[in-house]
Amino acid sequence: MSSPAAALLKRELRLAARQRTELFMPLVFFIAAAGMFPLAVGPEPQMLRAIAPGIVWVCALLATLLSMPRLFNTDWQDGTLEQWRLSPTPMPLLVAAKVLAHWLTQGAPLVLISPLLALMFGLPADSSAVLVLSLLLGSSVLSSLGALAAALTLGLRGGTVLLVVLVLPLAVPVLIFGAGAVAAIEGGQSAAPHLSLLAAMAIAIALGAPWATAAALRIALDA
Repeated sequence: MSSPAAALLKRELRLAARQRTELFMPLVFFIAAAGMFPLAVGPEPQMLRAIAPGIVWVCALLATLLSMPRLFNTDWQDGTLEQWRLSPTPMPLLVAAKVLAHWLTQGAPLVLISPLLALMFGLPADSSAVLVLSLLLGSSVLSSLGALAAALTLGLRGGTVLLVVLVLPLAVPVLIFGAGAVAAIEGGQSAAPHLSLLAAMAIAIALGAPWATAAALRIALDA
């Protein structure tokens, strides 16, 4: 990573550390939303184990969406994005640093806390490990998709609603393969096909999304 991109990553991490309310809001929502389901459906172990993968994944998606509308807004308002466009550093590289910072502060905590949720739902150790691995791969995809949607809706009236409308259909395959990996383990099958597809999606979007997001930001700046 070039020096400007590394400096941007460090800056975003420092800013996130200072804004602790925004930093912990998605994590608190993730825990609270997932924790309400056992209270609602009852303590039946078999039922909780059956619904756990889908619940954790849906809550992770919603928690990720909470922080997405603000991803580029401040940079757009204070002129930082204009400086990105004038910088000799390729704009997709700066976008990648921004998305990486978002994942480290918003996505990674969800992955780290997921074993506790798996324990709450009564998942065994092997299913918990697959859940963590699937979230590790899938949360990076969700961050990249959210960043692209945030760039496409930047400056638009009702941009938050449009962002959700854009991300949800694109996130469906991630949810299917992520929850399917855990369900496969629970059913005595291999989770490798689901995890392989998630890994392929993560690699593909890591290579392509920064360029698409940078192009969307240029369009927003020219509008």
